[in-house]
Parts: sequence; structure tokens; C-alpha cells
Amino acid sequence: MSLPATADIAWDPAHRIIRTIYPPVWLFEDIADPADWDLIASAEAKTNPRVRDEVGNLALVPTERRISGPTASLVMGAFTHASRDRPSRFSDGGHGVWYCGDSFDVALAETAHHFERFMRATAEPAGEAQFRELRAAIAGQLHDLRAGDHAACLALDDWSPGHSLGAQIRAQGGDGIVYPAVRWPQGQAAALFWPDRVRLPVVQGRQMLYRWDGFRMSRFFVYGENQWFARA
Repeated sequence: MSLPATADIAWDPAHRIIRTIYPPVWLFEDIADPADWDLIASAEAKTNPRVRDEVGNLALVPTERRISGPTASLVMGAFTHASRDRPSRFSDGGHGVWYCGDSFDVALAETAHHFERFMRATAEPAGEAQFRELRAAIAGQLHDLRAGDHAACLALDDWSPGHSLGAQIRAQGGDGIVYPAVRWPQGQAAALFWPDRVRLPVVQGRQMLYRWDGFRMSRFFVYGENQWFARA
């Protein structure tokens, strides 16, 4: 497969929404040299088995592409906790991806879709779940799907072509992919394959509740604004 041309992408900020508030992983937040992380984590895990679960699989991120410092755990966790039980558009789950949008609306639309998909699949009754917005600058040479015929990689639910493209780009050390937002066509989305394409610090934005009415995510509540918003 011939790879799409690259574009120099710099968004400040880019928007990402995650469901669970993960505690910081000291290994990523500390000033320790990332080259030492594997040995440190291995030593700690011998006395505290939970350390390996918290840190994830460091082997998924080459030493030279790791980042450390305040809020680094929010980024590194997206790459070290990959699972084939959680595939995505450009990964079969064998490697992590930092998905983000050029606007809050992009991130909201994408996460609402996946939240609905999960709730339907597990036949969940009406209820609510907490999410939070993360804002961080991103920059890199991203393979560009915004022009040309890339419909196969942008299909609503068939991710197989995207898996093949993502694996090829990542194997060659590519930074990631920029593409039209599938669930919010007015915007753009990015899939970053390495933590060093995200600029620290990561800033927390909106804290939200997504409302599942038993059929769809119909509205969301924003803390601080103390207001429910209908989903567009």
C-alpha cells in the first residue's frame, strides 16, 4: 500500500475526551530519564505487583519517543495500555493511539458514538458516566487523508483498512494520521502513534456527565457551567 503524503500539522490546543480519571503514574511524572523506566518498573513490580498494571507495557514505546514530566501519565497511558480487546480506527489494539480533534465538538461526537456503542453492546439501562476533556498542543508530520480517495479508511464502522494503514505507517516510524472527523464532518481529527507528538502540559478542560437514556447519548452535563446540553 502506498502511503498518503504527509502534512505538517500543529494544533494548539487539540481536544481529547477520556472516560475514566486515571491516577498519575509516578514513573511518568518524575524527572527520571525515560531510558531507566524499564529497570525501575521491573524492580518496583517485584515488591508491588500493581506497578506493572499501572505502568502498562513500556515495550510498546521506544525509549527515544517517551515523554516525562507533569501530566505525562495522561499521554503515556494511552500508549502503554493498548489491548486487542479495544481496537480503534487505526489500530487493531496491538499499539496505542492518541486520538484528538481540532475542536471540542469533534472529540464530543467521537466519544459519544463509542459510548453509545458500548452501552448498547452491554445492554446497559439508562444512566450516566463521567468524562473529561484534555487539551494539549500536538505537532508532527502526519499522513494526510483529507484529500484524495481514502473512503475505505474513513468508513463508519469497518476499521480493517485503517488497521492496515496504521500498522504500515507506525512500522516505518511515522508520526500518525490526520483525517476528516468521521462523526463531525465539519472538523478534523488526528491519530498520533507516539507520545512525543503531544506537547506537555496536558490541561484539563470540561468535566462532564454523558447521559445514556437507554437508546442513545442524548445529552451531557458540564460541571462548573451547571447546565445540561442536548447532543447535536
